[in-house]
Amino acid sequence: MGNLGAETVFNVAGFRVPNSLLATLLVDAIILLVVVAVRRRIALVPGRFLQTAEGIVDYLKTTVDQVAGSRAGMIFPWVAVFFIFIVFNNLVGLLPGFGSVGFYRTEGEFIPILRAATSDLNVTLALAIVSVFATHVLAIRTTGLVTYLKRFFALNPIFLFVGLLEIVQELTKFISFSFRLFGNISGGEIVLGTVATKMFAFVLPIPFLALEILVSVVQAAVFALLTMAFMAILTEEQHH
Repeated sequence: MGNLGAETVFNVAGFRVPNSLLATLLVDAIILLVVVAVRRRIALVPGRFLQTAEGIVDYLKTTVDQVAGSRAGMIFPWVAVFFIFIVFNNLVGLLPGFGSVGFYRTEGEFIPILRAATSDLNVTLALAIVSVFATHVLAIRTTGLVTYLKRFFALNPIFLFVGLLEIVQELTKFISFSFRLFGNISGGEIVLGTVATKMFAFVLPIPFLALEILVSVVQAAVFALLTMAFMAILTEEQHH
């Protein structure tokens, strides 16, 4: 563990199937099962499971409403999807078997069958691309193409310089989004793997595991809420 990219488990028709993809498919199935379970448990007096799900959704919705105002309706789905997808991938990667169950190739390299998708830099970079691209699409749809371009380009030299700085800032989002999530999740897996191989392997990792659960939730929230903030900023009318 600790590689930037995922390891290939097998190939199908010439296409490599990495362990992070298998983990993603597993997470997708889990999310669908959770959605079905929530729908079946909807009642006037919700149970603990439904209360937890409603509390998370209400927190995200309230936060988006406070920040984005009238634009919350189009921003909230992105925030919710990012949070749910990332937090499930982060937490699933802490389950027994992830990163430890696998096989050895002929050259002696260990290949885990499952690897948390968010510990694969390719996945976190893809999430960053989707986040940034969706933000700019919403900005164009909301403010119009002309107003959108005025944010970055102007005849006034001062405003042009500011616009160029904003372009640089947009480009750095790919790095900050992807490496922040990848670094925290893959680093946590390395720590847990190292601690679990030492003495007291069944006791010593417990505090680290609890910390990683907290980090998993926080990192998902950070990614989702930063996406919300950037969407709220770029979809707002620009005033020089």
